[in-house]
Amino acid sequence: MLVDDTGRVLLVQRGHEPFAGSWSLPSGRANPGEDAAAAAAREVLEETGLLVEVESLLGVVRRQDPRGEYHYEIYDYACRVIGGQLRPGDDAADVRWFSAEQLESADLTPGLLEALRDFGVL
Repeated sequence: MLVDDTGRVLLVQRGHEPFAGSWSLPSGRANPGEDAAAAAAREVLEETGLLVEVESLLGVVRRQDPRGEYHYEIYDYACRVIGGQLRPGDDAADVRWFSAEQLESADLTPGLLEALRDFGVL
């Protein structure tokens, strides 16, 4: 999770199902044998064009996919930008910084607003 100096949160607009068109944190699956923090940094780069340093684990959320086939454990890390150029990439349709007020009215993936509150971001 990336939060800038003004408290804005970086989100990507999902380009594919599930929840295509909704806004979410940059995310993805870890490769076999890949450390979760390394996977987080890789996914941020792939989806946003930003190089990040993973600082700390904020928490873990558990979700079920919309069809009920899979259960996921999602590790959310606080990250700091150390380089790169902001641009949508990989399966992201768009990427943008959101203020707390904008988050309240944005089309977010299910549970994201609650997770941001639980992690103390909002």
